[in-house]
Amino acid sequence: MKIHSVESGDSVYKIAEDNEVSAEHIMDDNQLSGLSNLTIGQHLVIRDTGKRSIVVNGFAYPFTDYDTLYATLPFLTFLSSFSYHAGIDGSLVLINDENIRNMAKNQGVGTLMVVTNMGTGSFDGEIAHSILTDENVQDVLIKNILDVAKERGFYGVNIDFEYIDPSDKDLYNNFIKKLSEVLHLNNLLLSTSLAPKVYREQPGVLYEAHDYEFHGKYADCVILMTYEWGYSYGPPMAVAPLNQVERVLNYAVTEIPSEKILMGIPNYGYDWTLPYQQGRRARSISNIEAMDLARSRGVTIGFDNIAMAPYFNYTDDGESHVVWFEDARSIEAKLKLVEKYNLGGVSYWNINKMFNQNWIVLDDMYRVNKV
Repeated sequence: MKIHSVESGDSVYKIAEDNEVSAEHIMDDNQLSGLSNLTIGQHLVIRDTGKRSIVVNGFAYPFTDYDTLYATLPFLTFLSSFSYHAGIDGSLVLINDENIRNMAKNQGVGTLMVVTNMGTGSFDGEIAHSILTDENVQDVLIKNILDVAKERGFYGVNIDFEYIDPSDKDLYNNFIKKLSEVLHLNNLLLSTSLAPKVYREQPGVLYEAHDYEFHGKYADCVILMTYEWGYSYGPPMAVAPLNQVERVLNYAVTEIPSEKILMGIPNYGYDWTLPYQQGRRARSISNIEAMDLARSRGVTIGFDNIAMAPYFNYTDDGESHVVWFEDARSIEAKLKLVEKYNLGGVSYWNINKMFNQNWIVLDDMYRVNKV
């Protein structure tokens, strides 16, 4: 423990950052009723938590429930606002995210502007191709990104381009480099989202244009989308099996500085109807909904010690179901990988549903960096 004497220019967040503790701990330990309730000469006790400090990102939509967001923000470094859609002409479709941005800033959380190549409800490789193959369109898009980021007070930008034609890989790299240079000149952070690759030349439209080494060089942080092994139209399995996540990390740390890597963690599960039929959609389910469902059906929750994930089976109207989701055990197992691989932190997709167990486990294991 140490005692800090408040000086001119001090704030709770500044003291917290200087001492690598959370602002919430300082406020709770010293019974401060507000962030601005400091007096020069006041003495604060600061606990040495002995925990490593990490970056925590959470993706949110403008319609994210405000109570959920308010309860989650103390555990975040960045709030990524999803999403600003890039057009084939370099235009940007703006979103009304003023409220969630203001809530984040009021709690010392940096906001990131997420830019995607989404068309009508899904990622569109043709949009990316149109942008990447025309330098003039890229310049227009980069200017639009910069203007909006500055006007709306974003801390940085996240680029999430998916389903890029593999032949556009080098063009995508060049775009990332150009954007990085412009953002850094304007003191803005660049993060990128990458598909979960396990080796450099991994085939597939999700993977080939995502160059781990290049992004590791030019982005300030790289979000690995280490989830969706179990997905809505796929066969039943854990959304983020630990053994598969580790395969990605084993490769990623050979290409990207580990301190730049944010490991993706899903905040949801899926409910599949059995037997699995290709093309039949599984129902997305929150972790709390999954636990409540198991309880209401009176079934036992099992745990897969390879995937390190919980699951259960139940019957509804004569149909069999299996549910895979996350709980405190699976979250703890994933968070241990941060220490094992010396990662910069984690990124949650997404924070629309409150999951208290996750934040309790995270808070017990790590301190959260604040900006």
